[in-house]
Amino acid sequence: MTQYATFRLNGHTFGIEIGVVREIIKVFEITPVPRAARHIRGLINLRGQVVTIMDLGVRLGSPSKDLSPESHIVILKTNAELNTLQARGQRATPSTCNDILGLLVDAISDVVDEDADTAEPPPANVTDTGNRFLSGVINGRNGLTVLLKLEELINN
Repeated sequence: MTQYATFRLNGHTFGIEIGVVREIIKVFEITPVPRAARHIRGLINLRGQVVTIMDLGVRLGSPSKDLSPESHIVILKTNAELNTLQARGQRATPSTCNDILGLLVDAISDVVDEDADTAEPPPANVTDTGNRFLSGVINGRNGLTVLLKLEELINN
């Protein structure tokens, strides 16, 4: 079984392996970055560290939307943090990025235990842009959860 942190985005439930999540925070002031890619919402100062915030909805092809009281930021562990955990004998997880990155989502859901082997391929009718960021879909106890390819989402 694999644990996934799940969250809502545009009415759908998405999941990423819990091992890559450093923390989840409420949204506070995001400072825009001039001439940044459209999916980069801006920067925040998180306890003295500058964190880049990626608008996950925009990255997946949706238009930007206003923040709501349910909006959250999923802060990812860096590759260095993941490598340290792996060196201590903890389970290998997908890589993320070298700098601290946060994913802006509509709302946080639950941490769920699902069998990763039961994931089905992404639907064929998903656009090429969206499909390259999806690793599969799990029809689990809590309904459909779309699994994200973090490496592709972050690095391409």
